[in-house]
Amino acid sequence: MKKINLKLISKKWLILAMIAILLIVGMILYFSFKKDNKNLNLGNNIGNKSIQEIEEYILNISSYEATIDVTIQSNKNETKYQLKQNFSAPNIEKQVVLQPSNIAGLETIYDGNHLTINNTKLNASTVYKNYPYVMNNYLWLNSFIQEYQELKQTVNATKLSEENDIVCMEVNLEGISPYISHKKLLIDKKTGNITKLIIQDKNKKNIVYILYNEIKINSLKKEEVLAFKNILASQLH
Repeated sequence: MKKINLKLISKKWLILAMIAILLIVGMILYFSFKKDNKNLNLGNNIGNKSIQEIEEYILNISSYEATIDVTIQSNKNETKYQLKQNFSAPNIEKQVVLQPSNIAGLETIYDGNHLTINNTKLNASTVYKNYPYVMNNYLWLNSFIQEYQELKQTVNATKLSEENDIVCMEVNLEGISPYISHKKLLIDKKTGNITKLIIQDKNKKNIVYILYNEIKINSLKKEEVLAFKNILASQLH
């Protein structure tokens, strides 16, 4: 009768048990990573796409909230602002000045019909009823998007390019605007994040330079932009 080697059997069972544990741990880590990666991509699923897909993504933005640094260059002066912007299509806008300190807290709000200017420091508001919507506001991303969409079918009016993983969407306004020649929107191809909006005059000199410190795309509803609606309604009656 063959003698059973208990030590060998115990060693084999120990190895099998360790392999099983490693497989279970591996499966847990795999599904955990897959879940986390899925949640991460929900917030921004445009990274590492083609430039055409990124263009389509930008042109289909329906809302955004952003904190931006704005530099405006005139012939004599350079002025800098930090602003917080909220937008919801088609024309709901709210902008708050964060810097400079002397006008910090100044709010400009458009609800589709009425323009409201709030001075939070003075606790004062001015409402302009039935105010016509001004789309061509150079500080707003949605203004650029609409111009790009309208001019996309015109020869040499828009340009889509990529350099060093930066996607550039460009609008040529020569002959359309007497003051502005080009607008350029820059997007990080790896992350899909909008980084800069550059506005140039006819000499290709930067006259407005916008740096997007933070931007969230398609995360707002118009009711969230118009959190002031109850105050506004009381002012209009």
